[in-house]
Amino acid sequence: MQNILQHRLSSSRAFRLRFASIALVVCGLLLSAWPIAATPAWAEEKLTVYSGRAERLIKPVLDSFTAKTGIQIDLLSSGTTELVNRLKIEGDRSPADLFITNDAGSLEIARTAGLLRPLNMREIDRAIPSQFRAVDNSWIGLSGRFWIIVYNTTLVKPDQVKSLLDLANAEWKDKIAIPNSGSEYLQAGVSVIRASVGDERTKSFLQGLRDNAGSQVYQKSSQIVEAVAKGQVAIGIVNHYYVYRHLAAQPTAPLAVLMPDQHEGGMGAIMNVAGVGILKHTPRLDNAKLLVEFLVAQAGQKMFADLDKEYPLHPEVKADPALIERKSFRAALVPLTKLAELREPTQLLIEQVGLR
Repeated sequence: MQNILQHRLSSSRAFRLRFASIALVVCGLLLSAWPIAATPAWAEEKLTVYSGRAERLIKPVLDSFTAKTGIQIDLLSSGTTELVNRLKIEGDRSPADLFITNDAGSLEIARTAGLLRPLNMREIDRAIPSQFRAVDNSWIGLSGRFWIIVYNTTLVKPDQVKSLLDLANAEWKDKIAIPNSGSEYLQAGVSVIRASVGDERTKSFLQGLRDNAGSQVYQKSSQIVEAVAKGQVAIGIVNHYYVYRHLAAQPTAPLAVLMPDQHEGGMGAIMNVAGVGILKHTPRLDNAKLLVEFLVAQAGQKMFADLDKEYPLHPEVKADPALIERKSFRAALVPLTKLAELREPTQLLIEQVGLR
């Protein structure tokens, strides 16, 4: 009896092993036949954006895009230079699909490094004039900003200054506030001045600016506006929208904007743009194009005008009425695409002068 029982147990174990083996083979065949996506379906309905713009300025626009399309945005905000360097290091392994930033020079550097994808989109050609785009549409300007003089209306009369270069004069000693030497706004502005008046005059301007500002050198443009509003200094140099945002929150602040270099022979106001580029390696090209299309369309452009107090680049979208009418002043003629090649020698000149 015991031998019979052992035989049956042995037979049962063998059957279970054979059944398990057959089941594994069947499961393997089923799995091999089952269509497996490279990425989950939900992952296709999202985009990763690297942004050199402050999150509070760009996130409302991206949230509006998500509400309209259902495409989620993962936003990484950091300094523009840091993001360009990061993209170079990450290469094709970068999770970023798009790069948005506040300086045409940085976008052009990304283009020449081969990071961005040229675009052939009628929506771009219709919406954004060619002077605000890369030659191959690998980056597209979204909104314009001007480097202006903000002054305290109780301390300065508007006819006292005509040009940015005037701020190097001795009469402004200890009366001005400026960005620090690492500011992309400063570097872009000085690049335009170099291209307009040459290195010698630019160097003299920077030396005067250094001496007149003294310790009034700031990391944030909003701090410059605050210093001018409080009367700690009479004048500051910032992008225009910092002033209008301050006035929107504090309409009685004694602040006004002077659009410089409009006199005969003046170089014109210094302009830069915030813009966007699609990363060359993105596997989500269609969704990335949808975002670009949204940003350049009238609805997206109006958001930049209303929320950020910037000048829309779409010719049919009006700026905030509080801003100086765009048709009333002229811009410097230095092409935005030259800001990249001008940057390195500009940085060297700033360093030689000893700006903080």
